[in-house]
Amino acid sequence: MRIAVVGVGSVGAYFGGKLALAGDEVTFVARGAHLDAMRNAGLRMESADGDFTINPVQVTGDAATVGPIDVVLFCVKGWQVPEAIEATRPLIGDDTIVVPLLNGVETPDQLAEAFGETHVGGGLCGLFGSVVAPGHFRNLIPQPFIPFGELDNTRSERSERLLHAFERANVQAAIAPDIRAALWEKLLFVGPFGVVGAVTRAPIGVMRSQPETRALLEGAMAEIAEVAQARGVRLATDAIAQAFALIDGSPELATASMQRDIIAGRPSELESQAGVIVRMTRQADIEAPIHASLYAALLPQERRARGEITFPA
Repeated sequence: MRIAVVGVGSVGAYFGGKLALAGDEVTFVARGAHLDAMRNAGLRMESADGDFTINPVQVTGDAATVGPIDVVLFCVKGWQVPEAIEATRPLIGDDTIVVPLLNGVETPDQLAEAFGETHVGGGLCGLFGSVVAPGHFRNLIPQPFIPFGELDNTRSERSERLLHAFERANVQAAIAPDIRAALWEKLLFVGPFGVVGAVTRAPIGVMRSQPETRALLEGAMAEIAEVAQARGVRLATDAIAQAFALIDGSPELATASMQRDIIAGRPSELESQAGVIVRMTRQADIEAPIHASLYAALLPQERRARGEITFPA
């Protein structure tokens, strides 16, 4: 398959790299320091399930040089989506499918508005990743996974082809029976993990071991579940228990990417992981006091990182 990875962080590097190693034609669309480093020294991934390096690697800063392809793995951060959509347009052909692998539940609709529903699937991934240096990435869990699928939950021929590509690459992947529900169930885990982590500045092992903070995590999960149900999403009956199982099974020192971005003073996915719940509760005329409070507490730092306001660190 001809595959393009838009956005090269730990997610794009890992899954795109595995597909490239398995023989698929993968082009990474990168920019800045990552683009320069990968051109000069290739892509390097340290992973709990085996390190790998790809050198030389197919990488470009201009998707127009690639042309229409079969699959786009859309791996940017939530706040980068509008700009990345424009960068992705040259990759869209008659049967191209764009599979977003970022946190949040709004991206498939944003992509469908830009490219048309026939060109968009849903997707998510489980991976504890970080950037070590430009072109050099790390993953802490041994079996990163990808559920994905068409937005109407049909098992299309192109989804089957992508599934087989992941299987050849020894990636744990599956076509989700209900991809919208899967996206919300992922948010149940990653949203509270990130927003509570950003406020407490603590790794997951500390957050889950403190009764007061554990209760905060559970309350935030309950609010997300209520919003999902109000929007007609069919969550698993044990969705919150499954999210807590992920919390309890995570590496003790793990931190969420949103937490790391906020602590470092970078723009983060606050809007797509917490702001989305605040907005949707207003639309549904329900309350989410935990999200409202945590979002309000973090918003000044987010606006400073985006250059909207200034104040001393």
